[in-house]
Amino acid sequence: MPRIVCVAGARPNYMKIKPVMDALESRGAEVILVHTGQHYDPAMNDVFFADLGIRPPDRFLGVGSGSHAEQTGRVMTAFEPLLTELAPDIVVVVGDINSTLACALVTAKAGPLLAHVESGLRSRDWSMPEEVNRVATDRVSDYLLAPSPDAADNLRAEGYRDDQIHLVGNVMIDTLLANLERARASDVLARHGLTRGEFGLVTLHRPANVDDPEVLAGLLKALGEIAGRLPLLLPV
Repeated sequence: MPRIVCVAGARPNYMKIKPVMDALESRGAEVILVHTGQHYDPAMNDVFFADLGIRPPDRFLGVGSGSHAEQTGRVMTAFEPLLTELAPDIVVVVGDINSTLACALVTAKAGPLLAHVESGLRSRDWSMPEEVNRVATDRVSDYLLAPSPDAADNLRAEGYRDDQIHLVGNVMIDTLLANLERARASDVLARHGLTRGEFGLVTLHRPANVDDPEVLAGLLKALGEIAGRLPLLLPV
């Protein structure tokens, strides 16, 4: 039975790792879920685990917040002895957060095989920390699990071998389909006085959008004009 460590660290990871864990366990693998604690607020994390039906993490590293260097370094320092203890056959990392890169670097030096879910996605914007994380993670991975044909094309253009690249599809869709009926049965539209197909959903979370007051003010002005034509829902 192969032993596989699956790493999650922040909210965007949770809905990506769940279908991967389910698929591995259905095939008889021993799956150990490691939560780095990059996102750690119980109100913002426990609800995701409960909603998505993810079992509690087997190991929690509790690294918390900090600068990119602090966070990446703390994850590496905490993950290295754990990897030695668990001695997995494969480590699976997902997405493009600091925990993804940190655990990828430790794994690449420690010896187990490394699989990167959502490999090959590129913005080509080097001001995004996520772009640095995803490119560096791909470079040290053995299995490049691409969500889309364009992601696979990106990897080929960067010189990766065809036997490394696997077009597997978007695991977020697996999570969507698993929760679709529950979402459709929700009373959320009635609660907010909205009509299906006649409202907009707004998310603002990229630092480039929200950290600069002028940029944020411009976005809010545009959203204000749109809100004059149809209601907008902004979960904050």
